Amino acid sequence: MYYFFEMLYFSCMVERTETRATEKGQIVIPAALRKKYGIKKGTRIQVYEKDDHIILDPLSPQLIRQKIEKLYGSAKGGPSLTKELEAERARDREKEERKIDRGSRIR
Repeated sequence: MYYFFEMLYFSCMVERTETRATEKGQIVIPAALRKKYGIKKGTRIQVYEKDDHIILDPLSPQLIRQKIEKLYGSAKGGPSLTKELEAERARDREKEERKIDRGSRIR
């Protein structure tokens, strides 16, 4: 049933364009998609398989920047990792100083 709804969605909501593979397996990405995703000569494209589909993920500088900004946005509002690290190091330093103090009292 899920497959039926997925096919219905893709047939109604996603504009499809057909292309052919060459003997070497090369394909042409339609101009509208190249423009939309900022694909120019030399743009690196990550290719991977998900379920029964081949996914092309362009690695243009604009898209990489957008992905990094999205990651920054997900970390906002949380505790500062730098401050947490500094506090952890301060606790470690205190533990070491207590060990040294105990060691000097034993002698």
